[in-house]
Amino acid sequence: MVGPPETGGAGGASVFRIAGAGFTVGDADTAPGDRAARDAIGRELGAERRRTLELIAPLTDAQLAIQHSPLQSPIVWDLGHIADFEEQWLVGAADGSGAVRACDPVYDPMRHPRAVRGRLRLPGPDEARRRLQEVRECAQRRLERVRFAARDPLLAQGYVYSMAVQHEAQHSETMLQTIQLIPGVRYEPSWRAEPPAATSAPSGLVTVPAGPFVMGTDDRSVAYDNERPAHAVDLPAYRIDVAPVTNGDYLAFVEDGGYRRSELWTDDGCRWLADTKVAHPGQWIATSSGGWSERSFGRIAGLDPRRPVVHVSWYEASAYARWAGKRLPTEAEWEKAAAWGPAHARAHRYPWGDAPPDPTRANLGQRCCAPAAVGAYPAGRSVVGCAQMIGDVWEWTASDFGPYPGFEAFPYREYSAAHFGKGYKVLRGGSWATRPIAIRNTFRNWDFPERRQIFAGFRCAADA
Repeated sequence: MVGPPETGGAGGASVFRIAGAGFTVGDADTAPGDRAARDAIGRELGAERRRTLELIAPLTDAQLAIQHSPLQSPIVWDLGHIADFEEQWLVGAADGSGAVRACDPVYDPMRHPRAVRGRLRLPGPDEARRRLQEVRECAQRRLERVRFAARDPLLAQGYVYSMAVQHEAQHSETMLQTIQLIPGVRYEPSWRAEPPAATSAPSGLVTVPAGPFVMGTDDRSVAYDNERPAHAVDLPAYRIDVAPVTNGDYLAFVEDGGYRRSELWTDDGCRWLADTKVAHPGQWIATSSGGWSERSFGRIAGLDPRRPVVHVSWYEASAYARWAGKRLPTEAEWEKAAAWGPAHARAHRYPWGDAPPDPTRANLGQRCCAPAAVGAYPAGRSVVGCAQMIGDVWEWTASDFGPYPGFEAFPYREYSAAHFGKGYKVLRGGSWATRPIAIRNTFRNWDFPERRQIFAGFRCAADA
């Protein structure tokens, strides 16, 4: 996953190449502001580690060790992978030796797809926790020695640390997907709170005017390589749903025979339906009275028609959109509606502006363990008027996952480039299970169109 080491550089420091970027390690503080940067990084690392340990605390050792679905890793694999990734980038890449060790083969996601990870020789939960702690202590010691040199793209603005924090945050969401699939689990995290009540019920479509906007970003402090570079995209006028499709909306599709009407489905979608015999979203349960309930982490409650539908595949989203006389938005259309406004000369980081997420603007951070009703976050609307584009549910788009013009892999090819052109569809916006550090208007998620274990829903679009 990394290139061969090279030696040399000013002052006798070790310099080596990671996807073309030079990384310099020194022994003394030379850059003003390094202390403040270290303190901020320490807080972010600590916050995500606390959440990782809180997530697994209610589970038994057996639940942590077993592979509950071929779609998900055993949770001990996730824990080991977090530690291994941190050792690679926050210990090995900062130890001054001039080399970055390769990923432990057991935790190489390219070598071992999820379906086979339950057959690997993995450590027990206690050993996995100890490994997390040992690596973190080493990483904290290395943090005291690094220099955040502006000429170094891996260390400038602390990028390598932001990458590691986001990586752990993304795995906390992955572990929640796994927990949702554990048979018979009654998962009640201590921090769980009820979503806020909706103050309105936004519906319909909003028109986004024709014209160019800047898609993506040139940010190198947080953004991943697939979000870069910023580039102009000129779109015709289009319409997009003000809110995500709700359970109530989707129920009308189910009751109208949507799963039996082949004309609504793509050819691949028809084959998927024939293979899976799916007839409703992933966690819906038909009741004896003819109604519907929904399962969420072992809790079963009546289906809330106001909440965004969740645990649907791209095939299901596409079929619904066709049934409704619409289509799925492209990711460019999604991003323009989230980030841009007719009177603004630049994109916003979040739909509401550049201020960081808080509980009044978006359902993020795993607070509610469920989507909130549409209309619950009026302060989070985008400039063009779209609600809940960040948080609640990931939103499927019509787009395939591929590179932007001028894409450059950084800091390693396997994060993005290895996945281009492999049949993945792009999702945008994050979910209730997404940590705030790991989401922004430009963030691109991807998965196969048949996947339903992710906390995914959608909104529709239409030509103007």
